[in-house]
Parts: sequence; C-alpha cells; structure tokens
Amino acid sequence: MAITYTWAITSLKTKTEGSNAGAVVQTYWSKTGTDDDGNVGTFYGATPFSSANTESFTAFADLTEDVVLGWVQAICVGGYAEHVDGHIQKQIDEAITPVTVATMPWAPEPE
Repeated sequence: MAITYTWAITSLKTKTEGSNAGAVVQTYWSKTGTDDDGNVGTFYGATPFSSANTESFTAFADLTEDVVLGWVQAICVGGYAEHVDGHIQKQIDEAITPVTVATMPWAPEPE
C-alpha cells in the first residue's frame, strides 16, 4: 500500500546577536504519512544547524518553508530517513484505536 508523505516546519530558532543575526540555528519539523485507507502516522523531529553558510546566506525575512525543508531533508537521508519512515509505518500498522478520556475510578461521580 502506498504512503503519501507531507513535511512541515513547525518552529524555528534563530541566532539573536553577532554576525548573521537571524540565521536559523534550530528547526522543528514533522513528517506525516497517510496510506491509501486514510491511516496516518507522524514523526516529529528537530534538526540543529551549527553555523550559517555566509556564501549562500538568506535573510530570515526571505526564507520560505520550501527552502528550510530542503535544508532538513538534505540531512534526513540514509539510515535516519529509514528510522523516520519506520516510525510512521509503525503508527499506520497499529491502526491507532480511538480513545476517550476516562474518569478516574476514585473520582467523585459528576453531579
């Protein structure tokens, strides 16, 4: 069964002082897989960047999600990509059962 993947950047941290202030130093992201039956699995990750490439530096205001996703995806290859996809596949395979918030057995009955 085929899985369709969707990536998203969920948060960024930037350098606040010095040269290249505003440079992205940390990304938080998600990769969601959806199978043909609509079952979904999501992996949440964080990717740090130790230094800005001054030759191809892009000002923070000029960044797009596609640019930042390209940075993350360039790092998430090989064994790590297999790890991420494996976690997504496991969630899909488990066919997550709906749950409810249960009242604690020791809690007083609602009035």
